[in-house]
This record gives sequence, structure tokens and C-alpha cells, in this order.
Amino acid sequence: MIITENLIIDKLKATDANELHLFIIDNAERFRRFFPLTLSSNATFEKSAAYIEIKEKEIQQKVNYTFAIREIESQKIIGLIIIKKIDWTIRIGELAYCIGSNFEGKGLVTKAVKAISDFAYNELDLKTLQIIAHKTNLGSVKVAQNSSFIWKKTLLNEFTPTNELPLDMELYEHTNEK
Repeated sequence: MIITENLIIDKLKATDANELHLFIIDNAERFRRFFPLTLSSNATFEKSAAYIEIKEKEIQQKVNYTFAIREIESQKIIGLIIIKKIDWTIRIGELAYCIGSNFEGKGLVTKAVKAISDFAYNELDLKTLQIIAHKTNLGSVKVAQNSSFIWKKTLLNEFTPTNELPLDMELYEHTNEK
């Protein structure tokens, strides 16, 4: 568990299934384009329960690390942050994140990215983290920049949203300076 001044970042628990489901459904339109798998994996309470089980196994297997971002006062889930596509050979991983509409624009994801980056570097011993964002996702681009990630290049046809043509995405990187 990571605690910042106004956030708790921790693993999803079985008891989070209903709250996770409601969080995803409440923000379905926001998540439809860039988080279609997370959206479909949480379409029902039962699917959210299964999603949490899968995410726990992924952590145990050191494949992906999915964490809830919780508001410290209410302890409610207000977002997710994930370390994914980990290559243990070259010690690199990608960060993905989402936040509920009521909490965007408050700097909370930037705080979560900085905290989870420290975890990735200090606990997982990763050397480089990446953020891949579409140039029109200004909030995500701002998070990358405010978290000291550096733009590296445009990735051509990197992501294909459901029922859309492939999109070019922007690659940002941050390297641990130990």
C-alpha cells in the first residue's frame, strides 16, 4: 500500500468487486475508447469479481500490477493504475491509468504515477517506465510531462480502438536515476 497526502494506492481486493464495477460503469463513456478490455471485463459485478482474481494472479506471477487509486477520506476507488508489458530482461514496464470524471484535472493521477514509479523502481527494480498516450488525450499527455517522462517518439499504428482505424500514439519514457 502506498499513501500520499490524499491518495491510497493498493491492490484490488475481492471486496472491491461491486465498487469497481460501479466505478467502471459510471465512467464507461470515458473508458470506451482507450480501456475497452477493462470496460468489458467489469460489465457486471460477477465479471469485476473475476477481474480482481485475475489481477491478483498477475501480481503473483509478476506479469502485470494493477492497483486501485482510492480517495483517502472515503477509501472509494477513483481510478486505476497499472504496470504492464513488463520485460524483466531489460527491466522496462509501461504505465496505464484512468481516473473517474469527478477527479480529473486535480493532479491526482500525476501523484499516483510518481508514487507507482517509485514502487516500480525500488520494489520491482525496473529501470525504465513508459507511458503511451494519444496526442488528443491531453490529460494523459500532461500527466506524463508533469511526472518528468520525456517524449521519445510517435509509435505508428500502435493502438486500435474498437471499431476504429489504428491510431498513432506518443511514447514517453522515464528512467530511474540511481
